[in-house]
Amino acid sequence: MEKELLIEVKNMTKFFGPTQALKGVDMRFYRGEIRGLIGENGSGKSTVTSIIAGMQAASGGTMTYKGQSWKPENMVEAQKAGISMVLQEANTIPDCTVAENLLAGRFDEFSKFGFVSMKKANAEAEKMLLSFGITNIHAKDSINKLTFEDRKLIEIVRCVSDETEVFVVDETTTALSLEGRQILYKLIHELKEKGKCVIFISHDMDEILEQCTDLTVLRDGNIIGHLNREEMDAPDAVQRIRYMMVGREIGEAYYREDYDTSHSDEIALELKNVSFGPIKDFSLTLHKGEILGFGGLSGCGMHEVGRAAFGLEKLESGSVVRNGKEIKTCLQAIESGIGYISKNRDKEALILDGSIQDNIVLPLLPSLEHGTFINPASEKDRADKEIDSFRIKCGTGKQWVNTLSGGNKQKVSFAKWTARGSEVLIMDCPTRGVDIGVKQSMYALIAQMKKEGKAIILISEEMAELIGMADKIIIMKDFRKSGEVMRAPELKETDIIEYMI
Repeated sequence: MEKELLIEVKNMTKFFGPTQALKGVDMRFYRGEIRGLIGENGSGKSTVTSIIAGMQAASGGTMTYKGQSWKPENMVEAQKAGISMVLQEANTIPDCTVAENLLAGRFDEFSKFGFVSMKKANAEAEKMLLSFGITNIHAKDSINKLTFEDRKLIEIVRCVSDETEVFVVDETTTALSLEGRQILYKLIHELKEKGKCVIFISHDMDEILEQCTDLTVLRDGNIIGHLNREEMDAPDAVQRIRYMMVGREIGEAYYREDYDTSHSDEIALELKNVSFGPIKDFSLTLHKGEILGFGGLSGCGMHEVGRAAFGLEKLESGSVVRNGKEIKTCLQAIESGIGYISKNRDKEALILDGSIQDNIVLPLLPSLEHGTFINPASEKDRADKEIDSFRIKCGTGKQWVNTLSGGNKQKVSFAKWTARGSEVLIMDCPTRGVDIGVKQSMYALIAQMKKEGKAIILISEEMAELIGMADKIIIMKDFRKSGEVMRAPELKETDIIEYMI
């Protein structure tokens, strides 16, 4: 039976200044499919889907939706027509309740004589949450108090309704906990069974191959090829897709191949009986030349530990100590040689309305000063070195960060600390949204940092990443340490999961 065409894209082009992000792209999306889109950072995945979803306009080309010309003015128009998109970064409304976020733009449905019935609105919001199997979040909860992962679930609930015909998932799973991913996977397969279309963007090859019915590979703004389910099941599928993505062979060795857990006796960072919020009496010791991993389920406390180590949390008791001095602020942390890669990069790691160069050199400006002046040539040289090293796709270092893809933003948030030469790196999901080739180079860089005697805290929601990179893994549960495992050839994901649940 022939599938029903839902969206067609013809000869689509997109320019960001002198940079061409899409180069005459042709694509078709059908009912009853989960179409995976994969490619390196800057390949055009998010660009083409954001145009379909009304987030931005194309520079050229045409689109049809349900057989009619399609050129949405904005995302609101697209969503009303049945096309919804969940973005990679946080997109909730701060300082509001969960209900106010879920029902934004719909409060006239709960109004009478100009007064809104919050009782009815909250009841509707609770109904929406329960329909997705979400029981730990409630309508009256403040959105500000939810975790990054839970806020992403709220966005999903807000986007999907009975009227949804096309659901675009843009690297969303990188922001979700294990439980959140299962909710999303269940949803997209339900949509498929109802004859809807899901466009699923991810850098996770296993996820793509497990969840998608079809796959399209992009590179440098071009469509490289399409694979159907049979081709995706072939023994050489992974190698074939990788080659299509980067245009060259990529070896299997992503993670460290050694099992050397040795490190210096010298302490690089200490948390001494730290207490704040739900974290009580927490201690850790990080040595030079050590990669200390942290894992756990959503709300376990691992992200909070990383924030505290960088001076982002106000402690109720205890202390963070580096080189015998107490760290109480982020500035003190930076000055002492600590760098921090935040999971929430758009709000905590980057100045979006600043250039790539400004973001990279910001932590090292004091070292570039000559009297009261900063040498512009030195700034450019330092930034260009990192741009080349991380293969950040841009026209020049003067390009604004908010024009970059999610993965390229992540490279900038990493590059600013390598440029500074930080001796202690706190990495919270450092490879989130990063393509397979750059992820491989980042892992090699982390391994090299260990050899150089740098100390690393690696917080990750990817168990394979922790097993592949860390010397020791601390598993968190209910804001406490629930177990520790050491690096070993026989270490398996099940060995970690037993401490999580």
